[in-house]
Amino acid sequence: MDKGWLKDRLSACSDIEARPTKFSIGHRGGACLQFPEETKESVEAGMRMGAGILECDVAFTSDRELVCRHDQCDLHRTTNIVATELGANDITLAEFKSLCGKMDGFNASATAPEHFLHGTPAWRTDLYATCGTVLSHKEFLELVDSHGRDFTTELKQPRVPMPFDGNYTQELYAQQVVEEYRAAGIDPSRVWLQSFFLADVVYWLRADPAFGKQAVLLDQSGDLPGTFPDAVANLSFYKDAGVQIVAPPLQYLVALGKDGDYIPSTYAATARNLGLRILTWSLERSGPLVQAVAAGDYYYSTIANGTHRDGDMYRLVDVLSRQVGVEGIFSDWSATVTYYANCFGLF
Repeated sequence: MDKGWLKDRLSACSDIEARPTKFSIGHRGGACLQFPEETKESVEAGMRMGAGILECDVAFTSDRELVCRHDQCDLHRTTNIVATELGANDITLAEFKSLCGKMDGFNASATAPEHFLHGTPAWRTDLYATCGTVLSHKEFLELVDSHGRDFTTELKQPRVPMPFDGNYTQELYAQQVVEEYRAAGIDPSRVWLQSFFLADVVYWLRADPAFGKQAVLLDQSGDLPGTFPDAVANLSFYKDAGVQIVAPPLQYLVALGKDGDYIPSTYAATARNLGLRILTWSLERSGPLVQAVAAGDYYYSTIANGTHRDGDMYRLVDVLSRQVGVEGIFSDWSATVTYYANCFGLF
């Protein structure tokens, strides 16, 4: 880090005993920098690193069971499925549970299944990826609840036509998530449901307000060239629809000032002025920052010219916290956010 008050403040906290904090949200479990995402091992490591809220991205199986996986078409990247006799389509819960989680990646040049499984970026590791334990959503709830932490379930958009199998609608899918929380006896105040699909959030607000009031609208609507002003303008529409919490990616919330400092963006200022609460994603997903910025990294795209070293990650966290006012940051390595939060008393 550059010399200055922030480095001094963070250095002075090196001996404190860190506590879990809701400011630290475990992305895909909270440890997928080094552990297979969406697995028991990632969740447990995220909790050890102080994540106060843990994430399960939920998708449904062919027998309509909810499982933690980032996409309905990702098992070739995140499990050993290509080395088994299972096909990637129409997989049941029992078949899903027979798989091993692995680090996200694949070898596109492979000529054999065992070679296809490789492809982990060099800045991650396969050290802890011998056979990650994949989770059903119910198992995720039990695991996180046993440690007294909070939950955030993202309803992943189906990659199959809906209604699935004739009568499994998007609303039934959204409601099934809520019913699993209710069956587990989890208080809605401990739950942050998420979706990129506004209709899902509106459904939860209308059908189950106790869970809906903390529902999070994930926003990626400003990614394409020229669409960012529309993403900012849409915030008032979301507010009018009843949305209370928005969660854009990191780069939507920051810009570069004249002196190269990170400053709040127009998106951040507009969201705050509308009274919207803000979460953001995902820290520690880019790899070494000098290399990431040179390669056109997604998460640092709006501040690339002001990013010069790995320590700039804490400059970003600081601006997001103290100037933007985010209430939580998703991270692939929860300790980074947990350390900052404990140092600044954010619980």
